[in-house]
Parts: sequence; C-alpha cells; structure tokens
Amino acid sequence: MTLSGHSAIPPSRELDLRLLADTRAAEVPDNRGWDLGRHAQRGKDVHPSKTSSIEEAPTAATAPAEGSRIAALEQALRDETAERRRAECTAHIQDQAAQLALDLIVTEPDIAGFFAEFTRKLVEETEGQACGVWLLDDDRSQCDLWLAHLHKRLYTPGQEGWDDLTIPRAAMSEQLFTYRPGWTQTVVYTSEDARLPSAVKRFNTRERVDTVTVAPLVLGANTLGWIVLSTGGVSGCERAWQVALIEAIARQATLVLHQSQMADQRRLEDRRKVVLEERNRLARDIHDILAQGFGAILMQLQAAQREGGAALPPRVASSLAAAVNLARTHLIDARRSVGALRPPAEHGRDITTGLRRLAETARLTTDVPIEVILDDLPIFEMGVEREIMGIAQEALTNAARHARARRIIIQASAPRAVGFRLSVADDGRGIAHDRRDTGFGMTSMQERADRIGASLTIVTAPRAGTEVVLAWEPPLAGA
Repeated sequence: MTLSGHSAIPPSRELDLRLLADTRAAEVPDNRGWDLGRHAQRGKDVHPSKTSSIEEAPTAATAPAEGSRIAALEQALRDETAERRRAECTAHIQDQAAQLALDLIVTEPDIAGFFAEFTRKLVEETEGQACGVWLLDDDRSQCDLWLAHLHKRLYTPGQEGWDDLTIPRAAMSEQLFTYRPGWTQTVVYTSEDARLPSAVKRFNTRERVDTVTVAPLVLGANTLGWIVLSTGGVSGCERAWQVALIEAIARQATLVLHQSQMADQRRLEDRRKVVLEERNRLARDIHDILAQGFGAILMQLQAAQREGGAALPPRVASSLAAAVNLARTHLIDARRSVGALRPPAEHGRDITTGLRRLAETARLTTDVPIEVILDDLPIFEMGVEREIMGIAQEALTNAARHARARRIIIQASAPRAVGFRLSVADDGRGIAHDRRDTGFGMTSMQERADRIGASLTIVTAPRAGTEVVLAWEPPLAGA
C-alpha cells in the first residue's frame, strides 16, 4: 500500500484478505490426539488401579460421546481462531488508515486535498468504480455531494465537468438523509437493493456496480456526512475486507473533517470580531467627533438665532436658518451612520425554528418519540441564541443516547417572571448520584448558562427520568 509522493505503507490487501478468509481454509491443528492423550492421563490420575488396556481405549458406550466432545472442542477452536484473525485484520487496517491519515495531514494541509487522496486510495485498494463524499450543510437540513471519484478522475465543485457528473446526486442525497440506520452504522446495498432509488439503480447498472457501501462520518452524537463506495462483484471475504477498510478510513476522515470545520469556524469568528471591532471604532469616531461636532455647531447657531431675534438683518437671518438646517441634517445623518455601523443588538435566527430543527435531526438517529411544545418566543441576540441552542442540543443528545427513555419532551416559553424558560425532559432511568456533577456534557451546559447569566437546574431521580431546565432573564437596559 504505497502512496505516490508520500511515505511508504506496507502492502496490505493480500494479508488482509488472508486474515479475513474463511477459517475452513485455515490450517487448524488436529487436536484429537492431544485431547485423547489428556483424557487418558486424566484416567490415570483418577483411576490408578485400572489396567492400561482400559485407560487407553474408551468403551463402545462412551466412544460416541467422546467423539462429539472432541468435535465441539475443535469447532470452538476454529471459531476462536477465526475471531482472532478478524480482530488482527481489523487492527491492521485501522493502523494503516491512521498512518495514511498522518502522512496526508503533513503533505495535504488543505481538507479537499486530504479527502481527494484518501478517497483515491480507497478506490485503488478496492478497485472500485466510484467513490463520493457527502456532507451535511450547516443547519443539517440536507446533504450534498462534496467530492467524487469517477472513471479514475477527481471531481470537486466548480471544477470542469462537475455539473456534468452522471452520479444521481439528488436521489442519493435523499437516500442518505432519510435512511435513519445509515446515520450511525455502515450500510451495504446490492446494486438492485429495494431500498435504493431507481436513479441509483440505473447508475449501478450503467457503471456495472454490484455493491454500494455507505459509511457514516460520525463523531460522538453528530453525523457530519457519508463516504459512499461503489464496487463490482466481490466474494463475501473481500466484501468484509471492504467494509473494514471503508470504516477505518471513515473514522480517520471524520476526525480530520471535524478539526477542519472547527478551524474554519474559529477563522470566521476571528474575522467577524475584527470586522465588528473596526465598525465599532468607526461608529465611536463618528459619534465622538462628527456627531458631537455637528451638535455643538447646531447649539451655537440656535443660540445666535435666539440672541439676534427680529433685530437680525433679513439676509443674515436667512443664512443663519439655512446653517441651522444643514447642521441638523448632518447631525441626523451622523447618528444614522452610527446606528448602521453599530446596531443596538445583533439578532440571531428564530429560536423556535432552531429548536424544531434540532428535534427533527435527533429523530433521524433515535427511535424515542420527541415532542416539541413551544410558546411564542422572542428573537434573541446571536450570542444568547447560540448558547441556548447548545444547551438544548446537549440535553437532547444525553436523553436520546443515555437515558433509555420512552419519551422526550422539549418545552420553551417566555413567561414575564423569568424571561425565557427551556425544559428538556425524559422518562428514562435518571442520572446516578455520583455522576450528576461530572462529565463534559454537564460542565459544558453549565458553562454555557454562566456565559449568558442564566440558571441551569437538573432534576433527576433513579427510574424517574431527568429534566434539564434553563431560566434566562434579559439584562436591564443600561446594565
């Protein structure tokens, strides 16, 4: 397994296939003599007075039972050998995928270049017809094809030929997004699988695809996308090897993709902060220099009007009135510019939509019914909305994954006495007393609440469920 231009990777495919081969082809030592010898020795220990002829040969009555026992032991040994070889093969593939990922991180710092080489290697190793990477969009409402290998060529958005790709993007996107088991586990389709859309089946026939293997890019409770590999006809052994390989590659690719997305978010946030700081600086300068200067000029002109009154010559009075109007107009323009550069509050999206979408996404990865009850909710500042949504997502993830609940309810209201109240409740097993104050999720929710000055309460009891309650009151004006 050698990557051109990168450090060498030891050959793997023949070894992997040999390790994954049916154990019937493996050489399993004949243990019949060893078992019989041990049985005979045990006979000597227990019955020292018996003659050697009785010790060396079981009676006719016990021979069938002894043969069955030996056959069972041999089968158990074969099963254990097969399981050990599968584990060795999986570990070997994972080690190679990790090594390849490390090599590519050094030589391909760009995320697109990393995935291009990773998927190219996957297609080469499996002799596949096509491979695509599908990613969820930012609000997790759909997935789109992001990168594809077809006919030994790489395609990316904006590149020549991208729009002419024959891959059935819309049909496959809908299948990936709506097929719930595929969000958390690898799915293997045959070319005419009834679960596949007709457009995908036609593509499989045209490209002579026999198997479509879909591995999710999963990190914790979040699915980032999918790797889809299309290959020709293979044996059951090689298919198992392909699944192990694509899962190992997906695991490494998920970590790299997550780190890249986090880095992109940090860069965007840094740029946003720089822009906001510059806008605020300009707003301060306009307010402190221009607006206050126009205000002072206006006051002086109006004072001159009052002092002169009717005694002012008509032409002077007219010019003074024009100057007052100009000063007032420019003062209004300056204040308007300040307001445009530094709005009183940067508003986020409608939190009602965000909570409903959060529940819809969670339903794709759990069978637990999720009920959403929402009152009329206000529009929050971006920072407040982000922390509220983060707490809601963490509480919902915990309930869906760990509570063993039969029902989850999300409620949000805006009572006058509190300002805003969010509740995520389940009827699961509750949180053990020694774990209530531990765990990253609990700490993360509390830190988010602290950042916006909200109170966070977790009510739980064994076999009585858990309720996470967030209460937030907007700060007083000028506070």
